[in-house]
Amino acid sequence: MTTFVLITFFMVYMAMVVGRVPALRLDRTGAALLGALALVAAGALTARDAWLAVDVPTLALLFGMMVLSAQLAAAGVYAQVARSLDAAQAGPRALLAWVIIASSALSAVLTNDVVCVALAPLVAEVARRRHLHPLPFLLALAAAANVGGALTLIGNPQNILIGQTLQLSFGAYALQAAVPVALSLGVTWWVIWSAWKARITVSVAPTTSQALVAWERGPALKGLLLVGLVMALFVATDVPREAVALGAAAVVLCSRRIHSQAFLTRVDWPLLVLFTSLFVVHAAFEAAGWTAQLAQGLQATNVRVDDLHTLYWLSVPLSNLVSNVPAVMLLLETGVPAALGPALALSSTLAGNLLLVGSIANLIVAEEAQRQGLAFTWKEHAKVGVPIGLSTLVIAWLWLAFLASH
Repeated sequence: MTTFVLITFFMVYMAMVVGRVPALRLDRTGAALLGALALVAAGALTARDAWLAVDVPTLALLFGMMVLSAQLAAAGVYAQVARSLDAAQAGPRALLAWVIIASSALSAVLTNDVVCVALAPLVAEVARRRHLHPLPFLLALAAAANVGGALTLIGNPQNILIGQTLQLSFGAYALQAAVPVALSLGVTWWVIWSAWKARITVSVAPTTSQALVAWERGPALKGLLLVGLVMALFVATDVPREAVALGAAAVVLCSRRIHSQAFLTRVDWPLLVLFTSLFVVHAAFEAAGWTAQLAQGLQATNVRVDDLHTLYWLSVPLSNLVSNVPAVMLLLETGVPAALGPALALSSTLAGNLLLVGSIANLIVAEEAQRQGLAFTWKEHAKVGVPIGLSTLVIAWLWLAFLASH
């Protein structure tokens, strides 16, 4: 049985690398779900053990923030952001900066994946209306969502997992991350503008105008007030973050103007299934004794996950190999101390900008670009993603080393 568990674990992680299962119509989520079901069916875990393996607080926090984001989308808040960008009296250089600011700010208080889902078609439409090439603005949206998401413990799925698992302080982490995130946003703007300034006004084929969701004043104010209240409770109280998020989701669902279906259809259910399935796969891996052997193997090769520099640079290639959520799950199992949680959060998140497959946010924006006939390929992404990723990773590493020495 231990061999079967190892083979299943390996096959699931190979699917994370490739993005699908060869000969089957399964993406990463489908592959993880198949692995979890196979392990339970084979008896590697009982159904009860599989259920207990799921980190419910992490999933609850992620779900609650998705519902809160859905309130903003259904009320037209994201569409209003697009209208504001469109109405701004700004040239291409300033507009690029505003896209980066909007994307990073929203990603810091909401999950970056759902922000990219909501804003990608709107940002492309704003660029087209201004006779600008949409691709640099979409690249900026994805890169800034990754960088902005690094600012808080709710900015992306892996930070949620790290914060919940290691019980990190919301406010203390944000203070540690603020300086490298601010500097990284400047680097993001400079790299993309330098790469695209000579061709940003190249004409592109027109598309049908994107119908913007109407601004609903009451629901919009409700959503914005809830976001402010949630952030205040995260920073100023010890109330469990999952309880706060679920409470906000409950208030969202109490609506007389917007049907609950409008909220639930905007929840990223495949991401929740991916998380659930990976929890089960990792529980079987640990129960079979492979986690302990992995930790012993790392120690035997002097790879110490309790060392800031080793952990930081170990997570970078691993996050790009299997994507940052599976990479973080694997590293957390090896005994990462809470003190190094910020290093793992910053490195795994900023590493997402290096390659197209390094972040789900990148893939979301790439899919939207392809639907609009734009060449958001891995090569086009790498032209700006690699310099952004490497520069921001070095900035955050130096900052964390500075904090550790003082």
